Amino acid sequence: MLSKRSIPVVVLLVIIGFLFTFTSSGIGNPPDKYQVILQQVTDMLELVHYSPKKIDDEFSKQIFNKYLEALDPEKNMFLQSDIKELKKFESLIDDEMHGAPIQFFYAVDKIYVKRSVEASKLYPELLQSPFQYTSDELVDFDTDKSDYPKNEAARKDNWRKRLKFMSLERYADMLDQRDQLKKGDTAYKPDAVLEKDARDKVMKIMSRNFDRLLTKANPDERFDLFINVIAGHMDPHTTFFPPVEKRSFDEQMSGRFFGIGASLRSDEGGAIRIATLVAGLPAWKSQQIDVGDQVLKVGQGSEEPVDLTGFETEEAVKLIRGKKGTEVRLTLKKADGTLKVVIMIRDEVVLDETYARSAIVQENGRKIGYIFLPEFYADWQRPNGPRCAQDVAREIMKLKEEKVEGIIMDLRNNGGGSLQDVVEMVGLFIPDGPIVQVKGREGNPSVLRDPDRSVLYDGPLTVLVNEFSASASEIFAAAIQDYGRGVVLGSTSTYGKGTVQQNFGLEPHNNLFKKETTDIGTLKLTLRKFYRINGGSTQLNGVVPHIVLPDQYETLKYREKDNPDALPYDSIQKAFFLRVKPSFDLENVRAKSLSRISAHPTFSAIRQSYMMLEKSNDKVYSLQLSKYRQEQKEIREAFKKIDASSKDVRNLQVSILGVDEKRLSADKDKLERRKQWVTNLSKDIYIGETCLVINDMIQQGILVMNK
Repeated sequence: MLSKRSIPVVVLLVIIGFLFTFTSSGIGNPPDKYQVILQQVTDMLELVHYSPKKIDDEFSKQIFNKYLEALDPEKNMFLQSDIKELKKFESLIDDEMHGAPIQFFYAVDKIYVKRSVEASKLYPELLQSPFQYTSDELVDFDTDKSDYPKNEAARKDNWRKRLKFMSLERYADMLDQRDQLKKGDTAYKPDAVLEKDARDKVMKIMSRNFDRLLTKANPDERFDLFINVIAGHMDPHTTFFPPVEKRSFDEQMSGRFFGIGASLRSDEGGAIRIATLVAGLPAWKSQQIDVGDQVLKVGQGSEEPVDLTGFETEEAVKLIRGKKGTEVRLTLKKADGTLKVVIMIRDEVVLDETYARSAIVQENGRKIGYIFLPEFYADWQRPNGPRCAQDVAREIMKLKEEKVEGIIMDLRNNGGGSLQDVVEMVGLFIPDGPIVQVKGREGNPSVLRDPDRSVLYDGPLTVLVNEFSASASEIFAAAIQDYGRGVVLGSTSTYGKGTVQQNFGLEPHNNLFKKETTDIGTLKLTLRKFYRINGGSTQLNGVVPHIVLPDQYETLKYREKDNPDALPYDSIQKAFFLRVKPSFDLENVRAKSLSRISAHPTFSAIRQSYMMLEKSNDKVYSLQLSKYRQEQKEIREAFKKIDASSKDVRNLQVSILGVDEKRLSADKDKLERRKQWVTNLSKDIYIGETCLVINDMIQQGILVMNK
């Protein structure tokens, strides 16, 4: 008898589609849209997902809690009595996923709408009178440690503290700005006026939030959230896209829209932050925006900016996008707590800016090649479309023409991409051999190999990574590390995404009288897992560099391991491969680098700043004005040390390759962008230390040759 687990994926999907067609062709009542989506997603998760959790009562309890938390992340809507009333569904969600009538979602939705109406009447009353900021009252936003309010009075007090903190943030910022004014300035306002202005701003924010919640949000959105809670509980990269979101996702992937070249994400507290920056686009070129910055407001030209408090990420994206050539203004809260307004002109993707490029760094009289790769791109739609492996090969050949003595491959912030290209790219640096192992749900892993014995570059090689280097970047760094081909430098580990996803469209049930189908959503499903050739997975743990460089984002919870639903690390049998005999002593190179790093004032300041940042992220804040302002001042002072020390950093001698300068000379704009890029590289302390590491590798190689 054939087990479900042994049925091929394609056959399973055909069976799933047939079952829905059959059951809806007149036998019994046809299921509604929610029922169809829930059952199709359930079947795909159980039968196709790489490592599905068992959908049973325990799974049901997890979804019960996660969905309530997703609806009410701040625990200021539901009461404990609501949770008690809903407990009867706690162990029934798995039954609903397997075909029982949907009850849990409808029961939750009814209560949620009721509590939202009640909450909408609280904030106007609480914001009417001035807040007193003299007592050392604390507010704790760590909802993992708190329960839902016992009664309406407790809920009202929760709202009071949250609104007071929101007002305090804005009041303190206004006081800081006023402190910069000179005496007699017409913009000077007394404390009472500023305090009222702060409350008015919060009132405006809350009014907009509840207007959206009560008049624009609908059950479909909340059901989509419910399905995503179920999908995300399998693993963070399994995601449900409603039709509208899928179209937006496809649009973004195609690059057929205009914006600033930054992706956004929401953190645990609901704050909208910069997730990634695209090389060559306005956000990246501004040199004022960093990954992790909180986006507070979005303004269209000279119009009044929109405060994003309470906004969903998708809503913020819509505000930032717009017509090419129009102005957008972002108000950002930096890691040190300071506010910065960045003005940008929307633009379309400048393709040449997102491709591999190279430069030359002069270090101790030696030429060192530098290759920047923002992503592992591959245009499979066009026969002669750009491929990153081919482009990197061309950059290497250009650098060899320049007679460089070492190469830096910079994969920082590279989120991955084409698997075939990363295999080919590793092959540029090693003889033939395995590069990565890929394992599906069943069967033995397949080994992807470089079949070409030729080596394009066999000199000293370093790879720069950080916590945002993911997927294909991790495969590259891991292979270079396993072969002993070069030295990997970066933050304590890379991102830790060792999984592969594929999109599957959902279809509504058909009947005998209707042949057309309508897309009701798409499920992005995790199907496979990556493994290093040494047998270990890149999943969760990522790649640990040979040399760790201090990183101010080190303590922020961005990596795969910070998500409790992430698939675990595991290992399989190692593939057979021959390590490259190095021409240098790794331990000696590492010791010299660590000695320099410990004595480097900027790296020391960065280390201190992320320790301060970790302390400031404890989610417990004082509502006493003087204490709050002092805490914020200490954070800003810590980050000022980085700015001060960075001004004393030596500028690297970085230059454009002669062949590139000649090629770009016909286009002044492109040449100017390339010159600006080189100027930015010259101030990069991470590249500076990597150059010194290569210098040590070269020096040791010379000693070995002379023995």
